[in-house]
Amino acid sequence: VRVDGHGQQAAEPDFTVNLPGFPVISVASQSERLTRYHQCQPPCPCDSADGDQQRPSLVTRQTIVPENDAAPLRQRPDCGDQTVAHAFIGHQPAAGQRGVATGHAPAYSARMTTDAKTRLDAVRATIARTVKIAGRNAADVTLIAISKKQGADAIRPLIAAGQRVFGENRVQEAQGKWPELIAETPGIELHLVGQLQSNKADEAVQLFDWIHSVDRPSLVAALARAQDKAGRRPRCFVQVNLANEAQKGGCPVSELPVLLKEAALAGLDIAGLMTVPPAGLEAAPWFALLAKLARDHGLAGLSMGMSADLESAVMLGATHVRIGTALFGERA
Repeated sequence: VRVDGHGQQAAEPDFTVNLPGFPVISVASQSERLTRYHQCQPPCPCDSADGDQQRPSLVTRQTIVPENDAAPLRQRPDCGDQTVAHAFIGHQPAAGQRGVATGHAPAYSARMTTDAKTRLDAVRATIARTVKIAGRNAADVTLIAISKKQGADAIRPLIAAGQRVFGENRVQEAQGKWPELIAETPGIELHLVGQLQSNKADEAVQLFDWIHSVDRPSLVAALARAQDKAGRRPRCFVQVNLANEAQKGGCPVSELPVLLKEAALAGLDIAGLMTVPPAGLEAAPWFALLAKLARDHGLAGLSMGMSADLESAVMLGATHVRIGTALFGERA
């Protein structure tokens, strides 16, 4: 369709359109069909009230408008001078004046703290219900909130909700966030639950209150030297690889007596045993086996149980449960 300079449809040449597979039609008959089509259609939503705006072309689907027409751009009418806020670079508030930075909301909201408290209360309720069934005391079960891969802003709401015991998998990650958090909230107890390299023993002893992954003689010796150097003596668990899984750390069951003896001679404070059951299998039999090994060696502490098997672990004697997902949600 051609449009002349006055917005009127120009005269159509006398020719026909012949497309393979379609009947031959003339321009004149097609124009008549377009006219009848427009007469049967409701007003186009984009038509302006004064009719200046043309109906969209059926050929190009574009709207034909007079030049310099501001209506399609939805421009505001001229409202006169408007107040504009300018940034004051380097501006410092006067004494007693509230500055822009100090007026910002905290990194976490009250809603985040409420959600954290709801999750924390739910986990504590599960523990309380389970120890009652097992005939145990809830005070004998320590809830460790596993905060690995969680930023400080995700951890603070849980601290505000009352949690004080946290666990990390890596020394370097913990060094990046926990000194500041501990300075903000004294009384936090920090546990290392992941594998520990011997060359990180000094840093681990300085930062952590508990180490759950003692699993080989070389690490025992490194921790003993680090304790002497730092003047700190974290409590320790010996990790046991009950299923002899190659991809996991932990002492084989057959080597446990020798490792416990070496740890005692080195001056490590061994509180008990720790394990991570094989994935995809029922956890209860592995927890029962760890509890038997602990009894056989006169150890009271049992670090076992995570979000998916919390109740089984508590029923079978866990003294420390390591809960991440139930408190923080699924990690991205």
